[in-house]
Amino acid sequence: MAYVSLDTTKIYNWASFHKICAEAFGFPDFYGQNMSAWVDCLTYLHEGDGMSRFILGEGEHLFVLLLDFEAFNQRVPDIAEALLSCTAFVNRRYLEQKEMPRLALVLQ
Repeated sequence: MAYVSLDTTKIYNWASFHKICAEAFGFPDFYGQNMSAWVDCLTYLHEGDGMSRFILGEGEHLFVLLLDFEAFNQRVPDIAEALLSCTAFVNRRYLEQKEMPRLALVLQ
């Protein structure tokens, strides 16, 4: 089982969101710091393409723990909504590839 924690208490704007995500997921130095790049980095977790520090095995999920999600959602609702919708988009990509969804959000 793979998991990563995002400390949402440190997210106040888009720059801090992308910084926290790049560190937590292990995105490469050339990460574009936008949601399209975020989606691309998390789409091939099962292939070990070097876009993340995670390489998921057969049937494995990446659990993303979102600490203090309610306050995060109130503080930066546009970022919280983008995180939710882009996670759903990543999982749809897996389904389109005839793979099972790989990302699971845990709201704490």
